[in-house]
Amino acid sequence: MPKKPTTDTMRPENDPVVVDLRKALEERYLSYALSTITQRALPDARDGLKPVHRRILHGMRLLRLDPDGAYKKSAKIVGDVMGSFHPHGDQSIYDALVRLAQDFAMRYPLADGQGNFGNIDGDSAAAMRYTETRMTDVAMRLLEGMAEDAVDFKPNYDGADQEPVVLPANFPNLLANGSQGIAVGMATSIPPHNVAELCEAALHLINTNPDASTADLMHHVLGPDFPTGGILVEPKHSMLEAYETGRGAFRLRARWHKEDKGRGVYQIVVTEIPYGVQKSKLVEKIAELLLAKKLPLLKDVRDESADDIRLVLEPRAGTVDDTILMEQMFKVTDLEQRIPLNMNVLDHGTVPRVMGLRDALRAWLEHRKDVLVRRTQHRLEQIAHRLEVLDGYIIAFLNLDEVIRIIREEDEPKARLMTRFKLSEVQAEAILNMRLRSLRKLEEIELRSEHKSLVEEQGHLNALLGSDKKQWGEITKQIGELKKSYGKDTPLGRRKTSFADAPDASEVEDIAASFVEREPITVVLSEKGWIRALKGHTSDFDEKGFKAGDRLKLAFHAETTDKLLLLSTGGKVYTLAPDKLPGGRGQGEPLRLMVDLEEGQDFVDLFVFRPGAKRLVASNVGNGFVVAEDELIANTRKGKQVLNLGGGEEAKLIVPAIGDTVAVIGENRKLIIFPASELPEMARGKGVRLQKYKDGGISDAKLFAAQDGLSWVDSSGRTFVKSMAELRDWLGERAQAGRQPPQGFPRNNKFGG
Repeated sequence: MPKKPTTDTMRPENDPVVVDLRKALEERYLSYALSTITQRALPDARDGLKPVHRRILHGMRLLRLDPDGAYKKSAKIVGDVMGSFHPHGDQSIYDALVRLAQDFAMRYPLADGQGNFGNIDGDSAAAMRYTETRMTDVAMRLLEGMAEDAVDFKPNYDGADQEPVVLPANFPNLLANGSQGIAVGMATSIPPHNVAELCEAALHLINTNPDASTADLMHHVLGPDFPTGGILVEPKHSMLEAYETGRGAFRLRARWHKEDKGRGVYQIVVTEIPYGVQKSKLVEKIAELLLAKKLPLLKDVRDESADDIRLVLEPRAGTVDDTILMEQMFKVTDLEQRIPLNMNVLDHGTVPRVMGLRDALRAWLEHRKDVLVRRTQHRLEQIAHRLEVLDGYIIAFLNLDEVIRIIREEDEPKARLMTRFKLSEVQAEAILNMRLRSLRKLEEIELRSEHKSLVEEQGHLNALLGSDKKQWGEITKQIGELKKSYGKDTPLGRRKTSFADAPDASEVEDIAASFVEREPITVVLSEKGWIRALKGHTSDFDEKGFKAGDRLKLAFHAETTDKLLLLSTGGKVYTLAPDKLPGGRGQGEPLRLMVDLEEGQDFVDLFVFRPGAKRLVASNVGNGFVVAEDELIANTRKGKQVLNLGGGEEAKLIVPAIGDTVAVIGENRKLIIFPASELPEMARGKGVRLQKYKDGGISDAKLFAAQDGLSWVDSSGRTFVKSMAELRDWLGERAQAGRQPPQGFPRNNKFGG
């Protein structure tokens, strides 16, 4: 017989293995990224938990750490969770457990800690061997129905045990407690909310309008509700946009009040600080700013906190306005925080997506319905089994003597009982396991009563499964009971974060101006874009103040409380603060370090912002419009796009729009004059054609009053003025070519010489 080939799978030593390194690395990276997203960083939309928190609660359930039971050492909990479900570092598990017990971190704590679990100052918790923990009522609500087949289970990391895929979650934990996490290429940041408000919104979706808009839901969910309190000053329209898109931010301020000490002296007491801020670091930061003399209105800061927060801010003098002082503190310290909203969660535990408020509530409600159906089906199976057993018991009682005879005399009583009375195996086994004390007459009455009540319950549950309306009615009852338990009249359920309006723009400007000492300065800008501010108003510039090959581009007088507007060739306007400019001792600093200027672009002009004033902005091809300077203010380093440009175009000039007549001269040395009424006023756009060119583009433009005539300055500094009568030949309409300027006009084609 031929010899069968061996099935040895060992590869010969000299057999090379060809591996596509790129593909292998991509597969491993994607696998790592997916595991980070689904198994670590992002919460499930249904129960609002990450795997580590879910495993901790499941482990505590197995240890029977009920709210009314005894505490157990945290080390025991961490050890069991790590050994059975979460094979990672014990410290990471303990840190997660500690956070679940911190009432300043969790709006509704899931763990009840005994011992040192850290504090709002930022102090760490004691070692796990010193602390004890049990579950809270909220945690029990999240676990409610675990033993009733409410959720699916999956094998743990080594296949030796089972862990839940998701918790039943009779509590809107995702929104109630929020969540934070950073995954690969994505992150999540969900602030906590008030449970009573969430319940009201959920009931509105169930009973009133299933297609309710986010605006409708915000009549119930007013906004985030932080465990540390504070005051939300975010505008309503901004909050609405954030809840609709699932992305945004909320401005949260500390809560404070003024304490009068008599004789015109007062102090400010901060009683609540923003969420996530460590009090000790906050005080340390304020003290540092105080020593650096960056808080001119503040004299001292003291921490007089005991059980409650009490930060005392002492003003420089009794004449200092308390509102202005606090606005300064909000501006430069962590007494005001911007809390981000990025509701990036796992939809059905698998697909990451950004949800809005409505989608997040619907995800929870749909999960509650699934849990209700599964628990009902499980109960029906239990009832069916019990009814089967009860039917067997009743048959046994009706034929008690025969049953006893069969059990005593037959070699295989189980089979004989099944044949004689047509019993199922379950029934026969139950009869054989029946205790002698159950043979009393009273037991038969109780059996029939239990049988009747189970049949009635079975009918009710079958009706529940068959009616979508009844299912939502049952969920309504559950949510109503939850709302009652955590209503706004309860200590834990009352709203802790209130709302207020932030100061308007004018107030903010006044406040910002009060922080800066008003001083005259001279702003100097070089051709290569180096800027500095000389003290005082001067016209004496030392050539040594510029780098080699560089020279003065422009200089003008200003004050430290002004705002400077900068136009780039890309059509963007940037805002600069004069008090932040480098001093005049050196050569200054590059403007490019102060603003985010795009590659290949340069600066066109720099000038002082004047509220209510207007400017004519134009591109090199002669397109332009009038824009109010108030519309040019940019709030970020990226600037504000004002002039839209086509391919190869760039911003050329921005000049004061004072007057009723416009004069435009091109690089072709042709001048056209037309009424300013032909120019549109816009906040942003391409504009209209100012002058027609066959070649070249615009050189300069000027607005002037017709009654005063057109003036220009030549290279020698002499000023020329032409009346409208003298300029009759150059009058026309916008977009005309024009003609050669009058005799004496500068050769550089500039009105300013």
